[in-house]
Amino acid sequence: MTLRLFNTLTRSVEPFEPLAPPRVTLYTCGPTVWNYAHIGNFRTFVFEDVLRRYLEFSGYQVVHVMNITDVDDRTINAANGARVKLPEHTAPFVRAFFEDRDYLRLEPATHYPTATGHIPQMVALIQRLLERGVAYRGDDGSVYFAIERFPAYGRLSRVERRDLKAGARVSSDEYAKEDARDFVLWKAAKPEDETAGAAWDAPFGRGRPGWHLECSAMSQQYLGETIDLHAGGVDLIFPHHEDEIAQSEAATGKPFVRVWLHGEFLLVEGTKMSKRYGNFLTLRDLSEAGKDPAALRFLFAGTQYRKQLNFTDASLEAAHVGTQRLAELRARLEKTGGSARGAPLAPLGERLRAEFTAAMDDDLDTPRALAALMEYARAANAALDAGGESAEDRRGALDLFDRVAGVLQVVGRSQVVAVPVSVAAAGRAQVAATIERAGEALAAPGAGENLDTWAAAVAEARRAARMAKDWSRADLARKLLAEQGYEVRDNPDGSPLLLRKRPPAAT
Repeated sequence: MTLRLFNTLTRSVEPFEPLAPPRVTLYTCGPTVWNYAHIGNFRTFVFEDVLRRYLEFSGYQVVHVMNITDVDDRTINAANGARVKLPEHTAPFVRAFFEDRDYLRLEPATHYPTATGHIPQMVALIQRLLERGVAYRGDDGSVYFAIERFPAYGRLSRVERRDLKAGARVSSDEYAKEDARDFVLWKAAKPEDETAGAAWDAPFGRGRPGWHLECSAMSQQYLGETIDLHAGGVDLIFPHHEDEIAQSEAATGKPFVRVWLHGEFLLVEGTKMSKRYGNFLTLRDLSEAGKDPAALRFLFAGTQYRKQLNFTDASLEAAHVGTQRLAELRARLEKTGGSARGAPLAPLGERLRAEFTAAMDDDLDTPRALAALMEYARAANAALDAGGESAEDRRGALDLFDRVAGVLQVVGRSQVVAVPVSVAAAGRAQVAATIERAGEALAAPGAGENLDTWAAAVAEARRAARMAKDWSRADLARKLLAEQGYEVRDNPDGSPLLLRKRPPAAT
């Protein structure tokens, strides 16, 4: 099976065939940096990240461009409201976006062009449109695109041409589908633009670019006149992406994008998450609450990108449980050792690879892909419990697990702590002392910095207590570990497997 994707332009699922394989050109609409991006925005960014990662998993070489909108109506209004120049207002939000990107494990794009850094390219594009007669100067000094001179207008959004208000003009960046009319390419400078430092000289008058223009200019700059994939949220289909098509194809005479992909909304209690509705949650809120970013990605992966997803605290917590199961499996696979008998993990890995790729090839069906990964975790844990895997088999399974799970980035932060074996040889009295003094050891200077070492010693002392059938002290050791966020399990050979399940409690 080859990768098949739902193309918004044709409203059908089509085999993906890049123009110049193995190279794939991908353009995604990035943040508008007037404020912090919310997790609804990041649902789209995660879907695009999964798309890119799966393309690379499949052997493609992706050139990914994500723009940063640092000049538009909202950024200018926000800068003037804060009584600062535009760059001073947007810079902190640009930094915040990159911090959020890293927190959520988004693979960095190849290029992050800013709108203000590409004014000459936008001016040149407008000049081409004026020369071709599909753009004109309005009586307000702005430059507009004449939609009646581009017969293909409306193909993407399926806006009815009979409803187009030819000759009527709209200069705002965002407007409704019912208001389709000539859209602004270049806005004549107003006092508020000058105040914010958001005006530039151009042959057709001093002003600033319209919002839609930047993506056309920057995609041509970095990816050429025709690109393989363009992705964004469903709210961008009209007017933003429709206008991108018009100005790009009118200027070049070539198809702008071969496949359009759009992700659905993230809902909160059935309502679209939006700053406009005041129900938005930022990644900073989740980070400050100590949430594992893998849990949010797990939650997102549980719903296919073209379906709406309702966010709740309960669903995020359930997703966290799933990430921990995957983290625990990875910890077991990473553990060195094994016998020289058989390879029980290999057939499981072959099935995982087949089921995962079949799901992802089917228009990025991440719920099926995630289900395949979770079933593998169940089966692989059972195989490890039974024993018989070789060290080589374990390493191969870990490599495959990392490759597959790496596409979705849903493995939690739990990790195995190395357990020394020296305590196990100690006498019963020393084992008892180790456990009984474990609580006192936590209060010792520097104990917080060496908590893993403390936990390892207590886990091994618990093992020795169990071997001596000293069940009360073994239970005490498990309780002490649990209080500090550790879980101890027993491998088939009796050795302890120590997992750090959550950040340790303050000491």
